[in-house]
Amino acid sequence: MILGLVEGITEYLPISSTGHLLVAEHLLDVGTSSATEGAADTYVVTIQAGAILAVLVLYRHRIGDIVQGLFGRSATGRRVLVALAVAFVPAAVTGLLFDDLIKDRLLAPVPIAAAWVVGAAAIWFVVPRVRAAHGRPLDEITLRHAAVIGGCQVLALWPGTSRSLVTIIAALAVGLSMMAAVEFSFLLGLLTLTAATFYDGAKNGGELVDTFGVATPLLGLLVAFVSAVVAVRWMVTYLERKDLRVFAIYRVVAAVATIALLAAGVI
Repeated sequence: MILGLVEGITEYLPISSTGHLLVAEHLLDVGTSSATEGAADTYVVTIQAGAILAVLVLYRHRIGDIVQGLFGRSATGRRVLVALAVAFVPAAVTGLLFDDLIKDRLLAPVPIAAAWVVGAAAIWFVVPRVRAAHGRPLDEITLRHAAVIGGCQVLALWPGTSRSLVTIIAALAVGLSMMAAVEFSFLLGLLTLTAATFYDGAKNGGELVDTFGVATPLLGLLVAFVSAVVAVRWMVTYLERKDLRVFAIYRVVAAVATIALLAAGVI
C-alpha cells in the first residue's frame, strides 16, 4: 500500500516517481536482497498500471478523441495521436538499448539526489524563460514540437530527473501553454508507462507472482490509481493559479533528506 501510494502521488508530479520508490523500498527493506530485488523492481513497474488507469479516467474525453483520430474521424485526435507516437519513440529506443546500464550505474541514491537538484534548478531558472504568456493549445501541436519533446524525454531516463518535468519544460519551450504542456505530458506518460509495464510484466511477471503473489500487486495498483487521480487533479488545479516553483523547493528538500539518510546508513 505504501509503495502504491508513493507511485500514485509522484508519477505525474515533476518530482520523479523512480527516485521516491527507490528510497521507499530501502526504508521498507523491500527488494534489498538478491532473492527479491528482481521481483521488487517488477512490482514497482507493474503498479504503474494504477497511474495509467488514472489518466485513462481523467482524460477519457481526450483519449476518446484520439481513438476517433485513429479511425480517421477526428482531425485533432489524429494530430495528437501522431504527435504522441513521434514523442514516444526516442526514449523507448534509448531505454531498450541502455536499460541495464541505467539500472547498474544510475539507479542509486546519490545520482538520484543529484538529478533532483538539477531538476530544481531547471524549474527555478529555465521555466520562467521558456513559458510564454499565451501558449498554443494542444490541438495545435506539430510534429516538430513532438520531436523536441520526445528527444528531451530521453533525459528522464536518468532516475530522479522526472519524465513529467522534462516533457513539461520541453513543451513550454516549443510554445505550448502550461495546461497543454501538462496534458501532453500526462498523455505521453500514459503511452510510456503502458509500454514499460507490459514489457517488464512479460519479462519478469512470473518472478513477481512467485515472490509476492497476485493480491499484493493488485492492492498496490489500486492504491496507485486512487492516489494518482487525487495528485493529477490537484496538480492541474494548482498550476492554473501558480507556477512550478513549489516542486523545485520540494526536490531540494528530497535530495538533502536522501543524502542525510544515506550518510546515517538508513538507506
